[in-house]
Amino acid sequence: MNSDPDNVLPQVAGPIGIFDSGFGGLTVLQKIRALLPEYDYLFLGDNARAPYGTRSFDVVYRYTLQGVMALFERGCSLVILACNTASAKALRTIQQNDLPHLDTQRRVLGVIRPTAEVVGNLTRSRHVGLLATPGTVSSKSYELEIKKLNPDIVVSSLSCPMWVPLVENFEYNGDGADYFVKSKVEEILKKDSKIDLIILGCTHFPFLLPKIRKYTPKNVQIVSQGEYVAASLQDYFQRHPEMDKRCSKSGVCKFLTTEESRNFDSTACIFLQQDIESEHIKLEI
Repeated sequence: MNSDPDNVLPQVAGPIGIFDSGFGGLTVLQKIRALLPEYDYLFLGDNARAPYGTRSFDVVYRYTLQGVMALFERGCSLVILACNTASAKALRTIQQNDLPHLDTQRRVLGVIRPTAEVVGNLTRSRHVGLLATPGTVSSKSYELEIKKLNPDIVVSSLSCPMWVPLVENFEYNGDGADYFVKSKVEEILKKDSKIDLIILGCTHFPFLLPKIRKYTPKNVQIVSQGEYVAASLQDYFQRHPEMDKRCSKSGVCKFLTTEESRNFDSTACIFLQQDIESEHIKLEI
């Protein structure tokens, strides 16, 4: 990667990069591809070092920057951090400190802002709950973003450290998952009985949606991020036609993983309901 912003090589159109710490970002990729099928996509899962949810800010930032640079080097002008922990702990630093030195023509976007933007139109009580990983909760990124747009909204957050392992180990449909889901839903509603909207602040959590709905009162809305991130990306391209031109459009989607390819493929094909052939890469700076 050329580090001199005044000497950046001319760019040709390339795929939209989608980065995640594991498999959860596939839920975001699905929604984006459904809305914008004509674009090319390059998904990178740092599965060998997942999960990110309990790691420090410094480690998450370092791992995320490595992933972003790997996608840049493979022709991506735009990278979406389809990981709430990466968006919470690394996005701002990459945008403000790294991109000016790496390449001023490339962009990195996250999944928290698009979700925060819709909350104000969905809640009536102005009391919102957030279920997320410990890293996302401790960062307070959702509270900050929501308060910027809607200062009157009260946000109650709760970490769900067992939910990602339930998904990664394909136990999200089993009876054992009910205890972990039920207890967390009850706990967040006990923290604030006025909550009428719950944000699923982790891209893994949509796999638990049937059980989350089972234990959530019908008057409480559940916000899953994928569709809002997809709509926000579509709007971004309308507002930034210069970036749209830098994204190739052949309807091709490819996959990279830091895990052994066969392991990734067997899991990803279950999540996406299609055959996957990924390429193994190593991430380092």
